[in-house]
Amino acid sequence: MLDLKFVRENPDIVKQNIKNKFQDEKLPLVDEVIDLDAQRRAAQQEADRLRAEKNKISKQIGALMAQGKKEEAEEAKKKVAADAARLEELSVLEKELGEKVTKIMMVIPNIIDPSVPIGKDDSENVEVQRYGEPVVPDFEIPYHTEIMERFHGIDLDAAHKVAGNGFYYLMGDIARLHSAVIAYARDFMINRGFTYCVPPFMIRSNVVTGVMSFAEMDAMMYKIEGEDLYLIGTSEHSMIGKFIDTIIPEAELPYTLTSYSPCFRKEKGAHGIEERGVYRIHQFEKQEMIVVCKPEESPMWFDRLWQNTVDLFRSMDIPVRTLECCSGDLADLKVKSVDVEAWSPRQKKYFEVGSCSNLSDAQARRLKIRVDGENGKYFAHTLNNTVVAPPRMLIAFLENNLQADGSVRIPEVLRPYMGGMTEIR
Repeated sequence: MLDLKFVRENPDIVKQNIKNKFQDEKLPLVDEVIDLDAQRRAAQQEADRLRAEKNKISKQIGALMAQGKKEEAEEAKKKVAADAARLEELSVLEKELGEKVTKIMMVIPNIIDPSVPIGKDDSENVEVQRYGEPVVPDFEIPYHTEIMERFHGIDLDAAHKVAGNGFYYLMGDIARLHSAVIAYARDFMINRGFTYCVPPFMIRSNVVTGVMSFAEMDAMMYKIEGEDLYLIGTSEHSMIGKFIDTIIPEAELPYTLTSYSPCFRKEKGAHGIEERGVYRIHQFEKQEMIVVCKPEESPMWFDRLWQNTVDLFRSMDIPVRTLECCSGDLADLKVKSVDVEAWSPRQKKYFEVGSCSNLSDAQARRLKIRVDGENGKYFAHTLNNTVVAPPRMLIAFLENNLQADGSVRIPEVLRPYMGGMTEIR
């Protein structure tokens, strides 16, 4: 969420940013929110004036009564009563206008970083760099669930009967591989100085609206019936929510945390849940990383975060590339985002396995996460990035480590987590 003062003073910049994100339908909101804010401030000023006058007259009433001037005192009391009624009206008006202003401000997108390429959607994202040589072997690579089924490692039919499409049972060595990747990713991030955390897997509505836009919320979140609780779509939601309504001593920053959680997503409006695949599903597990830092440090942490994911995948011999997300592909709270994509030898192309985002002070402003610095209080910056999400990681892992005889090679870094196994047969 933007600073309202910034919107008032820079309406043209805000409007151009909306155009850059191809959300022209939101352009009228800028003038509307400025007008509503002006009305709210006018009501507030009138209320402040009436309160000051009320205090002044109240003192006069006491003096008049002491002087025996009852009639003048009664007239003054009538004036106070009339002002009290007007104050009540203004109080209601202030609240109504404030709610309208907040509702609009929650929809106006954050100002994107000047380095972000302008484009309508993810088809216009820009490749930044490739890491590792993409290889297409001289033998056929089956669909990822076929590879898993050869090892009796997945049961989609049973999951369909139990929960429907978008769910799966992982079994045997494939299930063990899934857990090994999560454990390795956890230790990888701990070794890079991040504090490990297992957060709540449900959050309240005020945290949901603090960490994401209404559109994302509607497309992703599962609501718990009869409760003010939502299942998290990623542990970032809980992890940023951990700091809600706090004042952090500047000397304690940055907070660097890595968290494990299951993730639950409706995938509403997405490309569809696969009948036989695990690329887009309703439930999965993930290792995440988040940073809460000073504003001037967030660009540096942004580059560190996506580099962590690149390094993790490369340590398992999986070729990856980074993509700079264009303006139209950025969620409203994000100022800059880089996707990490892994190489698929079967498809002969890259596919997304992680996303790194800098949200500047957008989440902090919504959640009231402030820093107590030498020159006063200010809003922190928040960033997040996927360490690894095993369903997609498993696809990349199995395709890139599949051998001609049908076995799957276990990279050296994962062997301690797989009981010393060098391959799955």
